[in-house]
Amino acid sequence: MALAEAGARGRLLRWPRVLLFGDSITEYSFQENGWGAYLAERLVRKCDVVNRGISGYNTRWAKLILPRLFTESTSADSIVAVTIFFGANDSALKELNPKQHVPLEEYAANLKSMVQYLKSVDVTADRIILITPPPLQESAWEKECLAKGDKLNRCNATTGQYAQACVQVARECGTDVLDLWTLMQKNQDFSSYLSDGLHLSTKGNSFLAAQLWSRLENRLSALPSLLPYWRDVDHTNPEASLL
Repeated sequence: MALAEAGARGRLLRWPRVLLFGDSITEYSFQENGWGAYLAERLVRKCDVVNRGISGYNTRWAKLILPRLFTESTSADSIVAVTIFFGANDSALKELNPKQHVPLEEYAANLKSMVQYLKSVDVTADRIILITPPPLQESAWEKECLAKGDKLNRCNATTGQYAQACVQVARECGTDVLDLWTLMQKNQDFSSYLSDGLHLSTKGNSFLAAQLWSRLENRLSALPSLLPYWRDVDHTNPEASLL
C-alpha cells in the first residue's frame, strides 16, 4: 500500500529517448566499444538510448516496420533524436545479392518516406539525423564473401552513390546528415575503420561516435540528470527529495 501511495503522489518519471534505427552496423553498436554504447554511457541518467538495429535489413523492409516500432502514442515528445542508418545492404549489387539490393531511386524514396513518417508523428526534422553507409573496403569484404562461397557482392563506388543519395534526401527534408562515406575516406587508408571491409572496427566505432556526438552534444548534454545526486537526497525525509 505504501508503494502504491508513493506512486500516486509522485510524477511518473519519463526518460527522454534517442532512437537508433538501422541495419547490422546499428544492431552491433551496443557491443563493447560500440558507437551506440558510447552514446548510452554519455547520456546515462539523461536519456535512454534505444537500439533498433536489425541486421541484414534494407530501406524497403525498414520503411514497412518503422510504424510498428514507433507511433505517436509512444510519446513522440520524449524523442530527442533519431538516427536513420541504412544503405550498406541496399547498395549490394543486384545480380549478386538480389535479396538485399534496393535500386538507388527507391532507396532515396524510402529514406524520404521514413523521414516524412517521423514528421507525421511529430518528430521534427531537427531531431532526425541520416547517416550514410560507410565506405566499403573491397578486398577485405571479398575475403568474407569467398569464405561463404560467394563472389564480391558490393563495390565502394556503388556505395558512394547511395551515400550521395542519402545526403541529398537530408538536404531536401531539412534534416542533419552524417556523411560517413566521405568523412572516413578523408583518411586515404580507411580500412582501419572497418573490421571486415563492411562493418565497423573499434576505430570506426570511435570515429562514428565522435562525429555523431558533435552533432548531438549541444542539444543533449544540457539535459538535466534525472533524480537528484545521492548526496542531495534528504535522508531524514527522502520523500521530499524523490517524490
